[in-house]
Amino acid sequence: MVATILLAEDEPAISQVLKAYLHKGGFQVTQAFDGEKAIELFQTEQPALVLLDVMMPKADGWTVLKTIRESSSCPVIMLTALGDVNYRLSGLNGGADDYITKPFNGEEVVARVKAVLRRTGEDTPPSSVTSYGCLTIDRTAHRVTIKEEEISLPPRDLSVLFFLASQPNRTFTREQLIEHVWGQDYDGSDRAVDLSIKRLRKSLQDWPKSEGEIKTLRGLGYQFCIYEKDE
Repeated sequence: MVATILLAEDEPAISQVLKAYLHKGGFQVTQAFDGEKAIELFQTEQPALVLLDVMMPKADGWTVLKTIRESSSCPVIMLTALGDVNYRLSGLNGGADDYITKPFNGEEVVARVKAVLRRTGEDTPPSSVTSYGCLTIDRTAHRVTIKEEEISLPPRDLSVLFFLASQPNRTFTREQLIEHVWGQDYDGSDRAVDLSIKRLRKSLQDWPKSEGEIKTLRGLGYQFCIYEKDE
């Protein structure tokens, strides 16, 4: 499966050069030339990684990064001409996975992209389609069906379901879910996890409980519980 990179860079010449290098490196590329478009494309394209320029019109890179981290742990590499160590620390502390200063070498950028994808495990995604009874989860298409009927889920709830379902019958605390889905820099209430689980249960209400459920273990956390039928 070819990974898609969201390239958010407002200088067309730089964007086109990076796009060419990324294509040569085996990636698909979606381009955004301002921050608002970057946020829009991130939500619709669900890229494997984001290359994010800091200085962009409409919404700067810090704003885009914060928005991404509110709903996703997708890897982000910051691109900027600002080489001061404080800017690098701001990016990394804000949830970026790497930081590249301009001017840069295109081959190095591709190498850094591949390194971050390896480190975050995005280059070896789990099996695309998994079925749990009549519930089917397609991670590549970001699609969930019950009895072949598609279920519409908000991006964050979908990420919670993907994460829980990646390790069935394992219990995750609210803190673990926040870290993996909302991001380490999320500073909101952990009630967001409870509300997401509540919405998921309502959306999955047609999934027979004899096959599985999202279970609450009081004082411990949540579990994507699968029940095997007796032979």
